[in-house]
Amino acid sequence: MPHITIDNDHPGIRGLMYQRPDAARPLNHLANALLRAPASLSPGERELIAAYVSHLNSTPFCSGTHGAAAAAQLDGGRDTVTAVFAGPENAPVTPRLRTLLRIAAEVQAAARPVSDEAVKAARAEGAKDSDIHDTVLIAAAFCLYNRYVSCLATDIPAQDGYYDEAARRIVQDGYATASE
Repeated sequence: MPHITIDNDHPGIRGLMYQRPDAARPLNHLANALLRAPASLSPGERELIAAYVSHLNSTPFCSGTHGAAAAAQLDGGRDTVTAVFAGPENAPVTPRLRTLLRIAAEVQAAARPVSDEAVKAARAEGAKDSDIHDTVLIAAAFCLYNRYVSCLATDIPAQDGYYDEAARRIVQDGYATASE
């Protein structure tokens, strides 16, 4: 049961965003910039980073939503996401993405500089400055999103297929507020 009254039937962050469209606008704008705008990392890779950080933060709504969005856009689909959640070191992802997931995990673990070793490993696998920058920013932002959802004890979707429908909406329309 959520810690605050939410006067709509939407689970997770969607309920919070319908409740507070003024807060939703900049949060969705940030999500679009991080996950949907043109970048050297594909939208699927960026969604996977968001999902992985959400998984590490034990936030099932966000890991489910962004995991489904990643699965819809990556080779290997759901199996790839499941493997990353079990441990990126053995997951069927590129070595570059594996090193970026290591960076994301370091960001999730503590607010301190990412290790020189993690950055060196990412560069050795072809990661550009923009890849490292975007990974750090996605991981940091999803720590914020995850805490927003988890700390207010928002509801988890009850209906089958919720995450697949969310993925369809994200892939098709990106992130929009209730009022847009």
